[in-house]
Amino acid sequence: MRLVGLEEPGPPLRVVLVEETEDLARAVPPWISGFARSGDSLVVIFPARVPSYPDSTLEGVLLHEVAHVLIGRAAGHQPVPRWMNEGLAMIAGSPWDLGDRSRLTLALFRGQPPSLAALDRRFAGSAGEARGAYALAGAFTQDLLRRNGSDSTAKILRGLADGLTFRAAFRRATGQSPEEAEDSFWGRYTFWYRWMPILTSSATLWIGITALSLLAIRRRRQRDRQILQDWDAQEARIDRPEDESIN
Repeated sequence: MRLVGLEEPGPPLRVVLVEETEDLARAVPPWISGFARSGDSLVVIFPARVPSYPDSTLEGVLLHEVAHVLIGRAAGHQPVPRWMNEGLAMIAGSPWDLGDRSRLTLALFRGQPPSLAALDRRFAGSAGEARGAYALAGAFTQDLLRRNGSDSTAKILRGLADGLTFRAAFRRATGQSPEEAEDSFWGRYTFWYRWMPILTSSATLWIGITALSLLAIRRRRQRDRQILQDWDAQEARIDRPEDESIN
C-alpha cells in the first residue's frame, strides 16, 4: 500500500491455488507461477511452479500478485505500462538480489537495450525473453524510485487515477518524460552492467596476468641480453694486449 500510494486497501482479495492437472494450469505457459486480475480482485497461483523467476518463494509470488491488484486500484484501474506494473510487483515480492543482477547483465549483453514499449512486448514472448524483461523492468523501476523518491511511483499512479495520461502523470511526478528517464537509465546502466562484468571477470583477469607476465619476460630477456653484451665487452678488453711503447 505504501509503495503504490494507497491509504485504504480496498475490498478483500480472492486467492485461488490451482493444481497442474486443472485446465487453467494447462492454458497458462509453464513458467508463469501466478497472475492477477485487478478488476476482479482475483489472484491465481500455481504452487507447483514455485520457485519461478522473478519470485523464489510462495510468499513472494503471493506478494507479487497482490501488488498487481493494489497497483490497479491505485491507478483507478487505468492502464499501467507493463514494465512499471511488473517492476513494482517485483519490488513488493522480493528484494533485488544477485540473480536479478545476473539476468540484467545477460539481458544487456545480448544487444541494444530495448525501448520501454519494446520491453512491454517481451513479457508476452518466450520464457527467456520474459525473464530478461522482468530483470530490466525491475532495474528501471528501482532506479526510478532511487532517483525521484520513494513516493514517485505512487504519484504516477495517483496521476493516472486523476485522469492524466501516463506520460503526463510521469512528468508531473518526476519532472521528466518517460523517454528522458529511459535515456538516462540506459546511459548509466549499459556501462556498469554490460562492460563492468566483462572487465572484472576471471577471464579478463587472467588475460591481464598473462599480458603482464609476457611483458615481464620480455624485459627480463632485454636485461639478460644487455648483461651478456657487457660481459662480452669486458672480456674483449681483458683479452686485448695493452699497447707497448716503441722507442
